[in-house]
Amino acid sequence: MLMAHPAVLEDLIAQYEALSLLGAEESTPQARQRLADISYSLCVATGTKDVDMAVIAARHRLSGARPEDDSLVQSAGAAEPAA
Repeated sequence: MLMAHPAVLEDLIAQYEALSLLGAEESTPQARQRLADISYSLCVATGTKDVDMAVIAARHRLSGARPEDDSLVQSAGAAEPAA
């Protein structure tokens, strides 16, 4: 399965939460459509069929260091601990 870039997931989550907090599901047709589009995109990006599961999956992929990210790689100038 293709994995969405973390920046894309962060953006989708932020948009989904903002639209939800603003009550888009009970707003204008344009707001409802935007919420539906973002929900669909989250589901596609996470390989899920339910938007609640999509948000959970996206957050899970963003949290903490993972083997495929470089957050634990020391910079070239960092000192290594003594043995």
